[in-house]
This record gives sequence, structure tokens and C-alpha cells, in this order.
Amino acid sequence: MRGAIRIIGIDPGLRNTGWGVIDTDGVKLGFIACGSVSSDAGENLGVRLHQIFEGLSGVLAELAPAEAAIEQTFVNRDGAATLKLGQARGIAMLVPAIAGLAIAEYAPNAVKKTVIGAGHGSKDQIHAMVKYLLPMAKPNSADAADALAIAITHAHSRSWSKLEDAVARADLRAKHSQAKSLRAQRTTS
Repeated sequence: MRGAIRIIGIDPGLRNTGWGVIDTDGVKLGFIACGSVSSDAGENLGVRLHQIFEGLSGVLAELAPAEAAIEQTFVNRDGAATLKLGQARGIAMLVPAIAGLAIAEYAPNAVKKTVIGAGHGSKDQIHAMVKYLLPMAKPNSADAADALAIAITHAHSRSWSKLEDAVARADLRAKHSQAKSLRAQRTTS
């Protein structure tokens, strides 16, 4: 794919952090790789966070994405679990930040709306749409499928941003042209 940008989507989790890498040229999506980084539940929190750090660092070093997209977390009733997820998410944001990547964040509902067309849906629906949008993808877990969905969301968001920028530039050119025309009318009258 010519002129493609490589994006890594990351679905943070303490047990399993999903990752998915795609290329996009603004129109087409291309599957590169996906998987998940697991931490050993028998280890202490610091060791588990280090395992996530090392695993994601290896993925970034091997696949060299240019941008990263990460799912935002929501607060649930279990404060301790939310705090641990937040720490894993911090590691998931730190790794691409160290690599100098731009990082975008997307709410879970925004990812679902982009990929399946509705803000609420099941993991099975996400998995099915990821397979439809990226036929070569064979995610081995819901975490990897979610990470690909996050990357797809970022690819679409980039496309909309480019379109908005083009419209804004066209509006600016039209205003300049109109102002130039008005100045020309004033000087001839």
C-alpha cells in the first residue's frame, strides 16, 4: 500500500493486553499482525507491569508503527480492579510514548460505533466485523480483535480529520477569493 501509515491499536489489560497493527492509506485497510501480551497472574504487580512493558516494546520494535491508538478505560464497581487496569493502561501508553509515537484515545462506545455501527455490541460482533474489514486477520483472542478494532477506529478518525482539514482549507481559499474579488470591485468603482 503506497503512502500508508502504520497504526497499532492497544486494548490494555493486566492479564492480557491486546495489540493489533494495520496499515492504512486513508481509504484501504491492510492487516499486518495481532496478538496479546500476557502477564503471569502468579507474580506481583510490578513484575506483571514489566512483562506488559517488555512485550509491547518488542511488538513496537519489530513492527514499527507510526501512530498508536488506545482504548480508554471505564470505572467499574471494583475500585482495586479499576486501579490495576489503570496501571496496565499507563504502561500501554508509556511504551508508544517512549517510541515517540502520537497516541490517540478512544472510548469503548466510539470503537463499537465505528466498527459495528452501534455504541453497544458484543465481543462476537466486534470479532466478526474485524474479520470482515480485515479478511487476512485471524485474531487469537478477543483482546487482539478489540485492539484491531481500536486501530480501525483510529484509521477512520484520521480519514475524517483529513476531510475536515480539506474542507477548512477550501473554505479559507473561498473566503480569500471572495475578499480579493471585493477589493477588486472597490478599486474599479
